[in-house]
Amino acid sequence: MEEKKFQPYIPADKVMPELTVVSIVLGAILAVIFGGANAYLGLRVGMTVSASIPAAVISMGIIRKILRRDSILENNMVQTIGSAGESVAAGAIFTLPALFMWARDGLCDVPSLIEIGLIALCGGVLGVLMMIPLRNALIVKEHGVLAYPEGHACAEVLIAGEEGGAKASTVFSGLGIAALYKFVTDGLRIFPSEITYDIPAYKGSGFGIDVLPALAGVGYICGAKVSSYLFAGGVLGWFVIMPLMALFGGDLILFPADVTVNELIAAPGGVSNLWDSFLRYIGAGAVACGGVLSLIKSLPLIIRTFKDAMGDYGKSRTVSTLRTEQDLPMSVVLGGVLAVAVVMWLVPFIPLNLFTALIVIVFGFFFATVSSRMVGLIGSSNNPVSGMAIATLLISTLLLKATGSDDINGMIAAIVIGGVICIIAAIAGDTSQDLKTGFLVGSTPRKQQTGELIGVVVSAVAIGAILYLLSMAWGGYGTDDLPAPQAVLMKMIVEGVMGGNLPWNLVLVGVFIALVVEVLGVPVLPFAIGLYLPIYLSVPMMLGGLLRWYLEKRKYGSEKEKENVVQSGVLYSSGLIAGEGIVGILLAVLAVIPMGAATVSDAIDLSERFSIGQIGGLVVFAALLATIYLFAVKDQKKSK
Repeated sequence: MEEKKFQPYIPADKVMPELTVVSIVLGAILAVIFGGANAYLGLRVGMTVSASIPAAVISMGIIRKILRRDSILENNMVQTIGSAGESVAAGAIFTLPALFMWARDGLCDVPSLIEIGLIALCGGVLGVLMMIPLRNALIVKEHGVLAYPEGHACAEVLIAGEEGGAKASTVFSGLGIAALYKFVTDGLRIFPSEITYDIPAYKGSGFGIDVLPALAGVGYICGAKVSSYLFAGGVLGWFVIMPLMALFGGDLILFPADVTVNELIAAPGGVSNLWDSFLRYIGAGAVACGGVLSLIKSLPLIIRTFKDAMGDYGKSRTVSTLRTEQDLPMSVVLGGVLAVAVVMWLVPFIPLNLFTALIVIVFGFFFATVSSRMVGLIGSSNNPVSGMAIATLLISTLLLKATGSDDINGMIAAIVIGGVICIIAAIAGDTSQDLKTGFLVGSTPRKQQTGELIGVVVSAVAIGAILYLLSMAWGGYGTDDLPAPQAVLMKMIVEGVMGGNLPWNLVLVGVFIALVVEVLGVPVLPFAIGLYLPIYLSVPMMLGGLLRWYLEKRKYGSEKEKENVVQSGVLYSSGLIAGEGIVGILLAVLAVIPMGAATVSDAIDLSERFSIGQIGGLVVFAALLATIYLFAVKDQKKSK
């Protein structure tokens, strides 16, 4: 469809309620909820999930059904503000927990709430502002070329809600079931959430599964193909590399461990100790290589988009009289970017100077451009934000070291730079999807951009408290309960470049594994993440992906019927993720509230008095997978 023939769902000459008190308040609440839920999910498994569609569905359920208000543009504004929380959380949790880990090691002070909030605010505001001049080049001019899949899907959900439907109940059902499930397993602890088994006959190998609803939901949303790449990485690590270590190095002390491989296997934790001591470094090398390869392959697209964006900066565009073509003025964009740069430079809570602030601005616009085009092609869920952060960390850390900043202050500055860039990339991708949704339904761009800024401010205020709460409740970052895989990786990279204390041989093994995977034509990043994470996390994702594959391969009466079934599963799975994340935050609160000599969390723990054990946990998880199937097909007859 050519651009001149495109007509949005709501015509440009029609005015509807959009940026209202209701949309701002509801969007802000959802920004905090989904920000917290995604923070918890990302710190557990190293991945976050787009919140746009569930936010849109919840908005329709509240605004249309409860408040009896009728405006698709108001619902769109709610999801625009609400989804900002997920993106701010994604950028923050991939980097900033490294500061908590250094504080635990006695190298620095714990970052303050103000410091975390300002870092998140600077990254979020820059991400939105830098996306504004890209909107016309990418969203409008390349309509039909860049798909922006989540943006299209969210627009379809909003239009479907405007025309009738009960999709909100599916999301709420998933949210409620997952909330109850999570409270039973990690609150009451009636059955263990992690089931593991070391294989004695194949020394060094092990298997297991985290029987949690969010992981099944992530697997279903990602699909069988992406889940299989994650699972394949886990299989290589746990059934090839670790057994080889046990076979050839059983009686050896291998760096960075300080005991033999056999002693590691015999210690509490079993073969998981091999992952902790060796395999995660190999996975880190693979993830770093995958991020660099992703950027190299996208260079032609990056250069073209960068040129288009710079061209738009240089043009003196007149303000359009059409509501659907009005952006925030360039004076606001340039003034806002300059103000943020000054804040990063002069405000003492942010440990950056003029040089490092300039690094952030230059890399920020570059990666905002990268992120927007990447999500237009492959979607937000596959946006290699971590790869961009890794590239930024490598370059900025080398520059800091070259200028003499090779102490803990230089390391902190590197992580802060990486954190701001990571948030910029995540917010730019989210803003792109939201603006595509708005383009399709007929929203006012400047109002959406204002809504994005509101969502960023609210999320930045909340993310510091969320990071503090999770750290206190789960024993800190980098632990079994809160592995924070991306942040641990960023910390390792900075330490390795600054101090040379990384086991570089293991890292290089991961690099060359990634190169082999790339030659074979397999997407490197999901494979590398599977290699880096414990296999217990990729198994439930694989099961969720297989369930979606089965639903896609069933026989249907029409293509529309198939799409409705699969989309119902996506909505329900989104609810599962949100439900577990919300209760994860609740359990974190209970874990820090004192009750007598213990905490409320200890008081509700029933594991010593009653437990259905690991077998019972597997049965309950199988029943949970069955609910995804049942909710996916429950309205199948209606769509025929």
